Amino acid sequence: MNQDEFLKKKQWAGELRPSMKRRRVGHDYHGRCIYMITLVVDQRRPLLGTVTGNGTTQTAVFSPYPLGKAVIEALHDIPRFYPDIDIWGAQPMPDHLHFIIFVKKPIPVHLGTVINGFKVACNRIYRQLMADNDLPALWETGYNDRIIDHKDQLPRLKGYLQDNPRRLAIKRSQPRLFSVQHNVHAAGHNFAALGNIFLLDAPQRVAVKCSRRLTQEDINRYCQHYLALAREGAVLVSPSISPGEKTIMRAAFDHGYPVIILLENGFAPLAKPGGKRFDACANGKLLLLAPWPHHNDHRTISRQQCNDLNDMARDIACHNGHG
Repeated sequence: MNQDEFLKKKQWAGELRPSMKRRRVGHDYHGRCIYMITLVVDQRRPLLGTVTGNGTTQTAVFSPYPLGKAVIEALHDIPRFYPDIDIWGAQPMPDHLHFIIFVKKPIPVHLGTVINGFKVACNRIYRQLMADNDLPALWETGYNDRIIDHKDQLPRLKGYLQDNPRRLAIKRSQPRLFSVQHNVHAAGHNFAALGNIFLLDAPQRVAVKCSRRLTQEDINRYCQHYLALAREGAVLVSPSISPGEKTIMRAAFDHGYPVIILLENGFAPLAKPGGKRFDACANGKLLLLAPWPHHNDHRTISRQQCNDLNDMARDIACHNGHG
């Protein structure tokens, strides 16, 4: 069975939230499955290599140090110890490593045992190269696994791995667009922000608010109205809660117009925009604002929070800039 056939048999069960220790509840970590694994170098030291390039083209590349080369060699040695595991891709970065593995059939040990064995091998290589047996472990404790159980996920994640050097080069060249900023004051409210805060100073900002009772015909008509404003330079502002708001903000985003999106959940310490949001941030077209602290648990947004976020969007649209 090839990877596409395998993925088609899987059913979507939700994504694991980012955590180096949390595992999907009820998942069989011995069974047949595809994972993207992330390991982080202890204290995020750039020991594995370096990235060169400015990120404006596809020329940004990762150049491994001897340790980085040895780590990749050890990674591809895993199938020698576990023949039922294949390595489907890897992208080392200066301070972390992503790789995709396919557990082809049930294995006798937990996935964590496999990862731990690889980490032990890396520690041994690290100490040998540094000629110091007393060095601490190379990797942080734990690992992050992302379970790939939808057929559309795998190509996107492989693309994400390959795009990592470019993304890092862009973040280095425009750090303010990719760092969470706290205590951003706008329209009498206090936010954590990620993206281009200068969108708050745009001369025209328009709040997008749509009733849940709108028909699809109504939504299409509203969408054309707001897109016309965006073409003329307006920055659209919304928490994107109702179907109409989601449709309009997604259309504006897909057209490359600048948008400000208000979020119910705040930002984790190392939060960064993913997917298309990354490039929107790089181009200065996106600002994410969160008025409340970050939480790991899944919460259903309350009616009061919906009203509060829409009121904030309205205030931002009417207020003269930030501060």
